[in-house]
Amino acid sequence: MLKTLVAEDDFISGLLLSKLLQAWGSVQLARNGKQAVDAVRVAIETNEPYNLVCLDIMMPEMDGQQALKEIRALEATAGIDGLNRVRIVMTTALDDYDAVMKALLGKCDHFITKPIRREKLVEVLRKLALIT
Repeated sequence: MLKTLVAEDDFISGLLLSKLLQAWGSVQLARNGKQAVDAVRVAIETNEPYNLVCLDIMMPEMDGQQALKEIRALEATAGIDGLNRVRIVMTTALDDYDAVMKALLGKCDHFITKPIRREKLVEVLRKLALIT
């Protein structure tokens, strides 16, 4: 069963992505990058890590790029690396090459542009070996 965190400041987008992901397990919502980082920190501390985190690039308080950086730092501090790391998929309504490259260099695992279609989500989850 997949344990997922969706960080999305747009309520409807977060709800739609959550509904799609519920087919494979539990989904929690964060309204911004700071809440996402806090949720990942608690998950690591309680030894109940997420399998997947979906981060919107553009969010208030802390954007997805900064949240990605902080999540990877939390994992490094906890000694979590390689295949044991949470799979992070960046999401955005922007079709911005620079944002994609920055996310990939920041060690995200994949990138999806909105609107997110079920077929594309399934393809990404399979590529990340989160579903069969």
